[in-house]
Amino acid sequence: MEIKEGDLRIRDIGIEDCEKLARWWNDGKVMAHAGFPNGLGTTAAEIWDKVSGDTDDTRRRMIIEYQNSAIGETNYYNLGDHVAEIGIKICDETYQEKGLGKKILSMLISKLFSMGYERIILNTNLKNTRAQHVYERLGFQKVRTCMDSWTDQVGVLQSFVDYELVLENFVDFR
Repeated sequence: MEIKEGDLRIRDIGIEDCEKLARWWNDGKVMAHAGFPNGLGTTAAEIWDKVSGDTDDTRRRMIIEYQNSAIGETNYYNLGDHVAEIGIKICDETYQEKGLGKKILSMLISKLFSMGYERIILNTNLKNTRAQHVYERLGFQKVRTCMDSWTDQVGVLQSFVDYELVLENFVDFR
């Protein structure tokens, strides 16, 4: 899959991306919000083994590029019944808080709706208020908040918020 608009591009992960992904995934600062403050401890080869089998019908993990440089990753999972679950990480912190997240998500969400998905869901850590603000601006609705529902890598209880989006609520920031 490839989605391109202006200086932004979302594309399939290639084997050449796995070293950078390994650096990001092993960086506790990048991965703390996902419950891995010590990073994942994975290798480029292990990442390639995971992503090389992705298809548009099942799941797709992709690189986000801005001005031809990889700055993060996004993904979606086909949950069946025309529902996709998505995720995004702008891993290069110099590109965070610049309005790129809502544009990137707009690109991905628009593509998913055009592929026949009718509902898009995601969840985020309750502490990640910056992400919640972006999701709500895009039209996502809070479905539920789960308090102290999982334990992160270092044993700290975490809470999350579930969101969902349907086409008629989608606010496109492209």
